[in-house]
Amino acid sequence: ERVKPSVVAVGTVQRTRRPPTLFRGTGFVVGDGRYVITNAHVLPESLDEAHKEQLSVFSGRGREAKVHAVQVLGSDRVHDLALLKLQGSSLPALEIDDDAISVREGKEYAFTGFPIGTVLGLCAVTHRGIISAISPIAIPQLTSNSLDPEVIRRLRDPYNVYQLDATAYPGNSGSPLYDPGTGQVIGVINKVFIKETKEKVLSDPSGITYAIPSRYVLELMKKHIP
Repeated sequence: ERVKPSVVAVGTVQRTRRPPTLFRGTGFVVGDGRYVITNAHVLPESLDEAHKEQLSVFSGRGREAKVHAVQVLGSDRVHDLALLKLQGSSLPALEIDDDAISVREGKEYAFTGFPIGTVLGLCAVTHRGIISAISPIAIPQLTSNSLDPEVIRRLRDPYNVYQLDATAYPGNSGSPLYDPGTGQVIGVINKVFIKETKEKVLSDPSGITYAIPSRYVLELMKKHIP
């Protein structure tokens, strides 16, 4: 009940399109309630401005859902994060845990988002699971055939991500990973970016879920929020 009001769907609105809304992922409200964190890959590469397509987030539940226009304030492509700014009134915000030392393998966490988009309406879903491992985003490749410039860059400067034993789906990208006791966010669920790096060597990628640590969320916020 405390977390759900801060979790939003991320997508675009174009009134002349059918349907007018296009869902792309999940985000969550931070700071003073006027900012939203999501994955950078959730955002569209471009908008159809000629037909007034607008980047938006959707809050509330069911028929009480509200549309909020947003603008991209900043992004971190290395850690696949984006910071959006709400146009208009603020929303309830989540607190970011900046104590990475407190995150432990075997400890239970939860994440809330929209695993199948808005097919069943705007209804956020919560999953729970333990952090099964804290490991580097890139792993050594067995052959040179598996290498490309992106993998080489990450092997040169890897950072740790959280591996979960809970199942997330593409719509969960951008969901907050949080302590179910305090509601403090410790990471951001990522369903695309990490699988294209950490599991690139696999011909049949696993159903494992990963999350980007919240320290990179704080770094992005400090860089773009006065």
